[in-house]
Amino acid sequence: MKTATGSLVIRNGQIIDGTGAAAVPDGVVVIEDGRISYAGSATYAPELPAGAQQIDANGGTIMPGLVEAHFHATYFNIRALEDLDIKYPVEYVSLLSAVNCRLALECGYTAARSGGCLFNVDFWLKTAIEQDLIPGPRLSSSGREICSAGGLMDWNPEFRKIGMEGLVFIINGVDDARRAVRALVKDGVEWVKTYPTGDAAAPDTNDHHTLCMTFDEMHAVVQTAHNHGMKVTGHCRATEGIKNALRAGYDALEHGTFMDDEAMDLLLERDVAVVPALYFEKASVLRGEEFGLPQQVIDGHQETLDGGAESALRILRAGGRLGMGGDYGFGWNPHGDYARELTYFTKEVGFTPLETIMCATKTGAEIMGRGDEFGTLEAGKLADVLVVDGDVIADISILEDRDRFIAVMQSGIVKAGRLAPAEHTDVIVQG
Repeated sequence: MKTATGSLVIRNGQIIDGTGAAAVPDGVVVIEDGRISYAGSATYAPELPAGAQQIDANGGTIMPGLVEAHFHATYFNIRALEDLDIKYPVEYVSLLSAVNCRLALECGYTAARSGGCLFNVDFWLKTAIEQDLIPGPRLSSSGREICSAGGLMDWNPEFRKIGMEGLVFIINGVDDARRAVRALVKDGVEWVKTYPTGDAAAPDTNDHHTLCMTFDEMHAVVQTAHNHGMKVTGHCRATEGIKNALRAGYDALEHGTFMDDEAMDLLLERDVAVVPALYFEKASVLRGEEFGLPQQVIDGHQETLDGGAESALRILRAGGRLGMGGDYGFGWNPHGDYARELTYFTKEVGFTPLETIMCATKTGAEIMGRGDEFGTLEAGKLADVLVVDGDVIADISILEDRDRFIAVMQSGIVKAGRLAPAEHTDVIVQG
């Protein structure tokens, strides 16, 4: 990914640095060759470089670019889970995914961690973004997911005579678990996504209190992945599934929905980050009937929403780490609505705006393993910056409106927002 050259100054806005510290009024951010050299009060700012380019924050907010920590680039606003693996070929899924990546960047998300995808597309999306072939967030890739036979993601009945290989590896036992991880090693992904538990979406077979993998399978996944320098996460709603994941050595948890005291102690002892991804549940309750979800499923999502919100607040207040990512890519929870997760946690769960933003920036970057590169506005870090026309502490829902973005920057280059360069099309004549 290209890095800006020269000097750039962002001024006339409050600074939220992403660390959880109080906002700095009348802040200044100085960027030199794509990296932050100063972020703080205008009173103590160094002498500004001669001829530096300047951006006026219009009295609004200067903050780190957001991190979507549970990103499904290859989910194309589906109406049913079954659409995922049989509706479109990989060629079209790839095109749709590139559009989703561009949209995420335009929504202020300068980085994202994949929560699983079809056909290993996210590895190649990451490559294309880093080579500036397409716009999008900096990505951590995950590729195809792993679930035991008969589990949440194994929905194609035997009579169809088709597998699930484009979306998920279906395993039966420890040897299959190791084989699946080794295939992901060859795919080049960073995160191995598993399904230790079920979900409210499958109330009759794999509901949100059901286990979908054995401990031995989960441990085999971790051993194999860690041997190859990969990290492991899992869709963990059921209490015993959360404990199994923590005991098996998982590096992160998705959802962490139903936590008891023992699970909380294990989590805090290992300092494992959790991405609750609750707006999917909220949207399922609000719009489920509109999309034909059975009442039993909607009721299950309500239970999951209530339990997940309680657990998330408890984790934060106990000093645990949370990332923000809302499981977007369903018809009722579409791409582009990412910041609704931030509004929900602030206005309904009980996080302060600064706590929510810290989770959505600093902790997200840490989960990606890149907390030393971006996620906060600190000297030496890449200038991945979001400049917002408005006070996001007074009203965090401003982040839902991308028309309020003055600039979305990666490495000091404005990629989206009002100040982004106008698009143009070059006609290339070959001959």
